[in-house]
Amino acid sequence: MSDQAVLPAVSGKLTPNAPLAPLVWFKSGGTAEWLFEPKDVADLQQFLRELDPAVPVMALGLGSNMIVRDGGVPGVVVRLGKPFAKVTKTADLTLECGGGATGILVSSTARDNGIAGVEFLRSIPGTVGGFVRMNGGAYGGEVKDILIDCDVVLRDGSRVTLQNADLGYTYRHSELPEGAIVVAARFKGRPGEPAAIQAEMDRISASREASQPLRSKTGGSTFKNPDGHKAWELVDKAGCRGLQMGGAQVSEKHTNFLINTGEATSADIEALGEEVRRRVKGNSGVTLEWEIQRVGKVK
Repeated sequence: MSDQAVLPAVSGKLTPNAPLAPLVWFKSGGTAEWLFEPKDVADLQQFLRELDPAVPVMALGLGSNMIVRDGGVPGVVVRLGKPFAKVTKTADLTLECGGGATGILVSSTARDNGIAGVEFLRSIPGTVGGFVRMNGGAYGGEVKDILIDCDVVLRDGSRVTLQNADLGYTYRHSELPEGAIVVAARFKGRPGEPAAIQAEMDRISASREASQPLRSKTGGSTFKNPDGHKAWELVDKAGCRGLQMGGAQVSEKHTNFLINTGEATSADIEALGEEVRRRVKGNSGVTLEWEIQRVGKVK
């Protein structure tokens, strides 16, 4: 796919061999064969309709919960920018959110409109598209609790609306079709006072600041909490707090976070995660499952 002639014309921005490390929280990893930043939904639809069906397509949000492997990502990485980052109140207690809108924007727009129940999104570093795909959650809330429906563009360029029930939500998982890109979602909360909503957002923010290594190059929660367990406790009990491999380290502050101490490769980070899984299994018999998405090719 080296010849630009094989790619459809676009109104947005199409960049070959685009470095992905600056776009992900870990600040590591290879390039995207192509990075596409569509101008609008129609631009995205037309591009996917005309793109060779054999070319893989992957959506990228804020890149917070992701390891991009050092060999880069083949095919096209789609990043929804400003045109997809709007949040507006539509019906009573309902927010219309673009797939590229951040959790901070969604929760503060909810606050300004007296909509409670969305505060937890303040604490998740990501975009609406990622929240919907992963059933993002924290501090007692999950996307499945607030999602009405979402608009997705499928790999063939068609646009469909999926209801909450269509997504088969479980813990940090949905049955969103492979290659589908979430371009919009409707969230519904409950009535609340803006001051009380802000107080809850402040509480969540302070709690997160106190317990998580937010000033580091990290990928958020590394492993899913297994039934009946907290992942961080299992990691800690297996003696992995502060464990290092290359430039990657298990956070001393929160053991379910891996951090890039400076020049870590994605291979360092992934290998450290696998070593943690091995030690936890040996210590407690529990198999940890990755929550962080790992994409692309090993170098």
